[in-house]
Amino acid sequence: MTLLLNSDEEVGSTISRPITERLARESSAVLVLEPAQGLAYKTARKGVGQYNVQVTGVGAHSGVDFERGHSAVLELAKLVQTISGFTNLDRKLTVNCGVIAGGTRSNVVPSHASAEVDVRIAKASDAAYVDKLFRKLKVSDPHCKLTITGGINRPPMERKPGTIALFKKARTLAAELGFTLEEASTGGGSDGNFTAALGVPTLDGMGAVGDGAHAPHESVIIEHLVPRTALLAAMIASIE
Repeated sequence: MTLLLNSDEEVGSTISRPITERLARESSAVLVLEPAQGLAYKTARKGVGQYNVQVTGVGAHSGVDFERGHSAVLELAKLVQTISGFTNLDRKLTVNCGVIAGGTRSNVVPSHASAEVDVRIAKASDAAYVDKLFRKLKVSDPHCKLTITGGINRPPMERKPGTIALFKKARTLAAELGFTLEEASTGGGSDGNFTAALGVPTLDGMGAVGDGAHAPHESVIIEHLVPRTALLAAMIASIE
């Protein structure tokens, strides 16, 4: 059994990903101690991506030389409408323009503007689809320049037979311990996305039960610690 403690997961696992994937390839199963989804184990996660959209325009005094300026903010605003339209709830694809920046002063036609865009996909095949949408973006003002960087950095953890078999084993063991275990999917990502994408059976959400992830009231519900730990121990013991 290998225990991997990762300190850079929240910022994308840039350094640790190769280590995680190497150890996963040497393993018959991966158990991820991310928080539970309610009380449930996680058998599916969305893939996660981030794109940075940057527009360079032509700055000018908004009173004296307005006609000479070409607004990067105006172009970005048009692009945000287009990008937001990439969301397709039927295919569980969401695109969120979460951070917008641009301009320097109200009396200056802005020469720079940018957006940080979060993307979530349910299927691995949607990674190329989304990337194609972003790479086809264009500005309407020929005096402005568009630069797109980023992409999908966590493949989705899809609900596949290996993970289903692990969950069924966990559900049986939970019943023997006296409680009912359910499964759930989530839009958040973890390092389980990497291991599942390699084809290694991965069961996620096996950690603490709590509330308020990433919020000031983030907390752990103590009463669930003992049964969850007992189930984790039983799962470790059951894997050959």
